[in-house]
Amino acid sequence: MTTSRRRLFGTDGVRGVANAGLTPEMALAMGRALGAVVGAGSTVVIGRDTRRSGPMLEGALSAGLTSVGVDACLVGVLPTPAIAEEVPASGAAGGAIISASHNPFADNGIKLVGADGFKLADAQEAEVEALMDQPGERPTGGALGSVTHDPGAAERYVDALCQRFATRLDGLSVVIDCAHGATVTTAPAALERLGARLTVLHAQPDGVNINAGCGSTHLESLQAAVVDGSADLGLAFDGDGDRVLAVDAAGNVVDGDQILAVLALDMKARGALPHDTVVTTTMTNLGFRRAMDAEGVRVKWTDVGDRYVLAEMRAGGYVLGGEQSGHLINLDAGPTGDGLASGLMLLDALVASGRTLADAAGVVVRLPQKLVNIPDVRKHELPDAAGVWAEVRAFEQAFGDDGRVVVRPSGTEPLVRVMVEAPTAADCDEWCARIAARVEDDLGGA
Repeated sequence: MTTSRRRLFGTDGVRGVANAGLTPEMALAMGRALGAVVGAGSTVVIGRDTRRSGPMLEGALSAGLTSVGVDACLVGVLPTPAIAEEVPASGAAGGAIISASHNPFADNGIKLVGADGFKLADAQEAEVEALMDQPGERPTGGALGSVTHDPGAAERYVDALCQRFATRLDGLSVVIDCAHGATVTTAPAALERLGARLTVLHAQPDGVNINAGCGSTHLESLQAAVVDGSADLGLAFDGDGDRVLAVDAAGNVVDGDQILAVLALDMKARGALPHDTVVTTTMTNLGFRRAMDAEGVRVKWTDVGDRYVLAEMRAGGYVLGGEQSGHLINLDAGPTGDGLASGLMLLDALVASGRTLADAAGVVVRLPQKLVNIPDVRKHELPDAAGVWAEVRAFEQAFGDDGRVVVRPSGTEPLVRVMVEAPTAADCDEWCARIAARVEDDLGGA
């Protein structure tokens, strides 16, 4: 009989503290369950980021797969989008990505993709999860799966990107921050091959320094390096390489909203933006929508999470979408968010237009925005927190179309997020504080 378990899969796979919330035993069970779904004789590609816990979970996941007769192909340290592309290119039945993206190094995660490289749908994840409690088959002898290593996946990915985005970058001075993460295997090679004058930061992973004071969540060192080196711009990736943020020549941050706007207008000008539409989430700054409206680009909104952006894109036949965090998706380039591909698209758009990053990104005039995280609350009770929603309605009555508030539980962490956009920073501060206080009052004591 199947035992009862809390749903493990969140908006971006399974995450937890490695060896505590996310154990080798759990990875073993997940490998066996995934193997049962794809079937004996199949192959599953497994890649990871640079965390010390990665090989531990990789070994457990591989053991689970091979124990039910499925082969495990290990591609080593590789960005999430490269793994997602490797799966269909190799003819594998699925893939597993061992990474906690931008989370601290003690965390890790497992994200599953299908034969097409896209994340598994909710129903497919539920099927895997249900099978984790089942004993399953126990083949022996030659029916066991095998473990192989493929060291060439990174080079194939770089080759594909350089063919896809072939614009020469000669003379362009670029600083990149690899966050001591998975892009160390791909980003420097791709940009150097395309001719950029490159400075590389934070590309010495030691298993514990991933995302530590660097990458897309900590832009200070990149900003300083761009300004001190008189570079044209900088690009910052996160630990697994599915996000990118930028810094202009003056050291100003260019976020995912602004990058998405530059890409949307470039693609529209080239006739490469289907339905003249871009997809983004409710966390996107209202200034983005106003900029797109002015340029004749429709904006489709989704719940927060790249899986929702992707679902809307696939349902509507759109190819471009993303999040303020820098998780940007171009379905003409690949099946998931790709920080390096998005960075190359941005550079391509700038070279084609002859504009600086600051000039191009200036199309988005951002409204003041504030985001606060409220930890240690009962986030699952948020839908019924009447006091919280009363404060939200009071904000909406006060500001109408000149402001916006989003209150939501994190999909990957034990907290509630409150985001406020308003005409002034003071308004943002006041209403963020009011709503956050109500969240703590109504949902505190998790």
